[in-house]
Amino acid sequence: MRVKEVTMKYLNMIRAMSCLAVGLVLFCGAANAKDGENALPNIIYILLDDLGYGDVSILNAESKIPTLNMDRIGREGMIFTDAHSGSAVCTPTRYGILTGRYAWRGRLKKGVLNGYSEHLIEPGRMTVASLLKENGYHTAFIGKWHLGWDWHKSGPRVHEVDYTKPVKNNPNDNGFSYFYGHCGSLDMPPYVYVENGMPTAVPDRVTENKDSYGWWRKGPTAPDFVHEETLSNFTQRGVEYIRKQAEADGPFFLYLPLPSPHTPILPTAEFQGKSGTNPYGDFVLETDWSIGQIMQALEESGVAENTLLIVTSDNGCSPKANFRVLAKLGHNPSYIYRGHKADSFEGGHRIPFLVRWPARIKAGSVSADTTCLTDLMATCAEIVGATLPNDAAEDSVSMLPNLLGVSDGPVREATVHHSIDGDFSIRQGKWKFIDAPHSGGWSDPKPKDTASWKDLPPVQLYDMEADPGETVNLQGQYPEVVERLSALLEKYRESDRSVPERTE
Repeated sequence: MRVKEVTMKYLNMIRAMSCLAVGLVLFCGAANAKDGENALPNIIYILLDDLGYGDVSILNAESKIPTLNMDRIGREGMIFTDAHSGSAVCTPTRYGILTGRYAWRGRLKKGVLNGYSEHLIEPGRMTVASLLKENGYHTAFIGKWHLGWDWHKSGPRVHEVDYTKPVKNNPNDNGFSYFYGHCGSLDMPPYVYVENGMPTAVPDRVTENKDSYGWWRKGPTAPDFVHEETLSNFTQRGVEYIRKQAEADGPFFLYLPLPSPHTPILPTAEFQGKSGTNPYGDFVLETDWSIGQIMQALEESGVAENTLLIVTSDNGCSPKANFRVLAKLGHNPSYIYRGHKADSFEGGHRIPFLVRWPARIKAGSVSADTTCLTDLMATCAEIVGATLPNDAAEDSVSMLPNLLGVSDGPVREATVHHSIDGDFSIRQGKWKFIDAPHSGGWSDPKPKDTASWKDLPPVQLYDMEADPGETVNLQGQYPEVVERLSALLEKYRESDRSVPERTE
């Protein structure tokens, strides 16, 4: 038998033993759940918009924003210190969360969609919602979609929409039993809520905000759409959904992508000035309050014990937060990491990742294992005991062994990062390889500013253990590491998957 065959046989045996161990932990814990007869947990995935790693006070001792509710989740559950979004910007990350697949494998090679964009998730593709729905879950999406859906057009131009007609290829078509939300970011028109495929109102005015913090693009706005109230609106609907489903039979999955603290930065009067920083800090506080409302609803409904609650962010903090003002106050949304939203550097994609599941996760746990937001799909599949087909979740690895404290090594072979400009980097162990001489995004050296990087080495290599701030490029000292990671990145890019094919 060849070495490769022996190795694969051994790896498959280890994987089988690991799955058995996880299964035994889940089985043994099921009978002890205090708030329900179902062994399967409820799952709530709260996705924040542009929240930086350094904005969460339990992750950053120097944070000037006291995120009390997020801190509580970290204390009562598990903190992942090396979690990453699938992209340094919004849309591709959200695609990866729901499909378990890197978005660059599809049509979106860089950038993001807008509010009028057609659907991005391919019809028929399995999503986390469709997987869970098939396994007895009621599934709901409430919040910011930003994955495109197909408005009913009233004319040839992109903004010509008939708001009295249903929207096609919407979240209902992607596995969600119920949905309520808006299509793009809160600064992207049209400003119209859609519920289960139908716009809730026809736009009756055009709005625009040119304020540097509260900025949004000019566009049609429905009478029931008030920018300043969207966060509280989604929060209240999430609370109501939890209370309703707590009384129903069977588990539920709530995907709650909140629109904050992304622009427009619009803290309500109650939170204005409360952080002692700037409007961004106030908006982070209000976002943390929203998370607290969800936690309270779980506890008051008696389902907190067997609910897997995940709070994370779609990418790093945006420069719209005004890093200069915050720096003068001693606050860095990117913590010790270089760059910010849009970048290949860590500030672009290293994000807060907090998990609480009292029935299964030991309070105060910390995982330093690298994880990616694409991993939700494989994690949910392992929780419900489903085998994923090979045409789904091609870049998803179950983090359940991490959550349950039974992993004995890294669960991922490597993790690919992707910038707004479509530049690639890859992380494996302590090494990070960036296949470009620049940031790939909005921080210096910028891709379009060729004078700033034309004399730099064509690639970058960083030791993330010794140099988490990515200050010293080691590409010239470790050519063998550059060659190995470059080859692995190319292998992932050329194939249709980064995880091994699954077998029954």
